[in-house]
Amino acid sequence: MILTVTLNTALDLTYTVPALVPHADHRVDHASERPGGKGVNVARVLTALGHDTVVTGFAGGATGAVLRELLGALPHGPADARVTDALVPVAGNTRRTLAVVDRSTGDTTQLNEAGPHIGADEWAAFLRAYAELLAGARAVALCGSLPPGIHVGAYAELIRLARSAGVPALLDTSGEPLRRGIAARPDLVKPNADELARLTGAREPLRAARDARRRGAHSVVASLGADGLLAVTPEGIWRAAPPSAERGNPTGAGDSAVAGLLSALAEGLDWPGRLARAVALSTATVLAPVAGEFDREAYEDLLPRIAVRAHAPAA
Repeated sequence: MILTVTLNTALDLTYTVPALVPHADHRVDHASERPGGKGVNVARVLTALGHDTVVTGFAGGATGAVLRELLGALPHGPADARVTDALVPVAGNTRRTLAVVDRSTGDTTQLNEAGPHIGADEWAAFLRAYAELLAGARAVALCGSLPPGIHVGAYAELIRLARSAGVPALLDTSGEPLRRGIAARPDLVKPNADELARLTGAREPLRAARDARRRGAHSVVASLGADGLLAVTPEGIWRAAPPSAERGNPTGAGDSAVAGLLSALAEGLDWPGRLARAVALSTATVLAPVAGEFDREAYEDLLPRIAVRAHAPAA
């Protein structure tokens, strides 16, 4: 199975409106709620691709109860793949996120709550559960923001535990947790271009990705938005891009890219194959109404048309 860690899970609400106008009342055309947080989104896509996935992190309060109910009701994927709930209960209330999709422009406005405060005993309980789950994992994805109460070196701690267990670790976060996490030598980090620039001080993605590798990451896959992905690895450097930019809801596109990278790693694909899958999934997610889902027909159409080009041998 593949393990995903979402320390700051969320109940994701998505509202679609004809046009988003400041200071105006709006009639919502469509509303949906899904179990969310970056790692949960990754797990949902992995399951749709046919991989058994275990979700861990924290959930609590009335919102956490709804999240867990929705998580348990998720449909199985191919070959009866499923998401298993291994969330650790906490006293605080799980956060909500709200995405407002403007149909007139295709733009999305995101509002994110901070999340519940996590106590020392709750963190210790999570570490015990995490260590047990690593024993059966083929790979682990460490995703998203940290809730209040969790120290900024949390992901570095989780990466070191994964390394001790011999489990490849992918890190997808930002800011100081990313900086500390990279120093713990994860197998892969997947920042976007802005996160990479803030980490390294370099605005040029290739230079920044090389810098991130020198800081400790074994491989770096940088998201370039509509321009696809840049991968800097020990085996080489590649750029992968969709045939054209797509308008839609970009929320969760990066999470789908993580699912593509992890599933392809588990299946033994080479780097060009991993990147093609990741870009096709992230683009197909833009065409889906909510995060954690992708347009399967679009994905299957896009996959053979993703351009993956070798850049140069890695430095």
